[in-house]
Amino acid sequence: MAEDSSTPLFTVGQETAVFLASCEILSKVCEESHLASNSESFSLKEHEDIAYIAFPSFHKIESFIVKESKYGEGNIQTNNKVFSDCLKGNDDKPALVHQGALKLFLNIMEKTDFQAKLQIYTDAKQRKLKPIIFVGHSLGGAVATLATLWVLEKRLRQCSPFCITFGCPLVGDERLVEAVGRENWGGNFLHVISQHDIVPRMLLAPLESIAEPLTAILPYWHGEVADSSIQDACRTLLKNVLQYTHTVAYYGADSRGSDGIIKRSPYKPFGTYMFCSSHGAARIDNSETILMMLHLTMQSHELLSDNIVQDWFSEHIGYGSVLKHVIENSISGKRFAIPDSKSSYEMGISLQLEAIGVGAQNAHAQLALRKAGETENTYNTNVDKLAIELSLKQSSMAELEWYKEGCEKDSGIGYYDTFKRLDKKDIEADMRRVKLADFWDETIEKWEGHKLPSDFESQYKWINAGNTYRRLVEPLDIAHYYRMCKGKGNYLSDGRPNRHKVLQKWMEAKEKTSTSRGQRPRTKRVSLTQDSCFWAYVEEARKDLENLKQGQHQSLENLGKFEEDVTKMENALSISPDVFKQDQHQSLQNLEKFEEDVTKMENTLSISPDVFLEGSSFMMWWEEWKEYKKNQSPEWSSPLYKMMEKLQVR
Repeated sequence: MAEDSSTPLFTVGQETAVFLASCEILSKVCEESHLASNSESFSLKEHEDIAYIAFPSFHKIESFIVKESKYGEGNIQTNNKVFSDCLKGNDDKPALVHQGALKLFLNIMEKTDFQAKLQIYTDAKQRKLKPIIFVGHSLGGAVATLATLWVLEKRLRQCSPFCITFGCPLVGDERLVEAVGRENWGGNFLHVISQHDIVPRMLLAPLESIAEPLTAILPYWHGEVADSSIQDACRTLLKNVLQYTHTVAYYGADSRGSDGIIKRSPYKPFGTYMFCSSHGAARIDNSETILMMLHLTMQSHELLSDNIVQDWFSEHIGYGSVLKHVIENSISGKRFAIPDSKSSYEMGISLQLEAIGVGAQNAHAQLALRKAGETENTYNTNVDKLAIELSLKQSSMAELEWYKEGCEKDSGIGYYDTFKRLDKKDIEADMRRVKLADFWDETIEKWEGHKLPSDFESQYKWINAGNTYRRLVEPLDIAHYYRMCKGKGNYLSDGRPNRHKVLQKWMEAKEKTSTSRGQRPRTKRVSLTQDSCFWAYVEEARKDLENLKQGQHQSLENLGKFEEDVTKMENALSISPDVFKQDQHQSLQNLEKFEEDVTKMENTLSISPDVFLEGSSFMMWWEEWKEYKKNQSPEWSSPLYKMMEKLQVR
């Protein structure tokens, strides 16, 4: 059974690659990338209702070798803010990209009519909407990748660009891979890689190890090379690159040491990679497997030093011929004899390895593909199990909804304040709270452990389920916290569970990147307060108000105790009470800020009705706060005061 479920991953990979190679559109794209070499920045052509935007190869040493860092990496977010902060990793830190490619792209953005021409195809008002394919060869492929990301993050409903590159070096780090996966953009990228083309592997090596041989090679890239020194430079480059691709492939993808300093190349592949050889082609989209294949496909040529220059130069600049070979092999029906394959699953792996030129007997390659298949199956299995558990947990959610309604009807007090007291009738609600917490803790643990698909956090099903859970159940977690700490702790800074933080982060990320043109104003009050931390804000506001009301009396008491504790200190009696005044001033600022926030929430009807029930913690705070402000100034009024007066009249 497991065998059948895994078979499509590999058989489809080879068949899809052959299909892509034989498509007219891929040949057209390859042609456009070649013609773009006559351009200094980019070219734009239309063909059969498709807009092709192609970038030249940019074969200049200063574009490849940048001095900012060991591997040429740097922050994708620059001062001109071309890219938004959605291109960040799961740790909320911005992605790193190759600075040479980034500078080339920014230069095109700022010094050419690129944006103006592109707007014709992305602005619905222009009435010239067409599919856009960004194309690039070599470093131009990296620029095409950045251009595609730039358009994708605009989230234009009328435009979903596609990117096809040939012989493109790696562009970004793990954080960029996470961002692309989170947004489900991987399907917008196709990278065509030839077996002996070293450029897609080069940035896995430190720049200092490739700068000298690459400097010698680049001037001759498009010409005939007979100089033996170039042969030596090519061998040196191959040796250095293979050394580091081996390290990345076999010793893990973690590029940083315990001190946070980058030890190995930070670059990681994303999107679909189409590996081509004289035997055929295969498609792979697992990032770690792609890294392994980048090494193994190149390693198979390590000993063929006599043909090294011919293969490098012809394959890097001749992707048209590479695609032609793939098509010819598919037409001729070329097949490989795989006598050791005992099943369709093993046959699929073997055919794919033969197609990319690694060989069916390569144990490391077989292991990498099997691992990719197992990872994919693990993702699917985990999601299926969580989906089943989520459906089972809906009964607990429904019972807590009934509990909430029952509290309001039976006692006239909201479920937050009822649960904070925790009588016997609330024990069942507490048990359901704990069970739901266990489920979401398990879900977050799987996500943080990379045991779920990369776009899991951006799927509406899980975002909506997490939001509903958080808004219904977190008030109970807050009540439990303040009951247990007897009001002395701070839930927001010390007690909030990680599950709520992560679920809120997922929601905010999705809202930030929503394609909606703007939400209509809410006309009906919500049934669950939208900010799930609302009751924690109330608890802290009550403590701030208590501190403020105690005034100078409490300050003097605190000062007396403090003086008693430090009587042995020389300057104890010179301590000023101002420190306590500052504390009260901070409390006042906190309270005014809370009132302002409540006003904004009430303006959008984002507060549920139970908050305004007589005797709720919020209403107790409000009556005390109103009394305090009136004592300070009998004429005091505020937007919230007016709102509350209207609510109380009703």
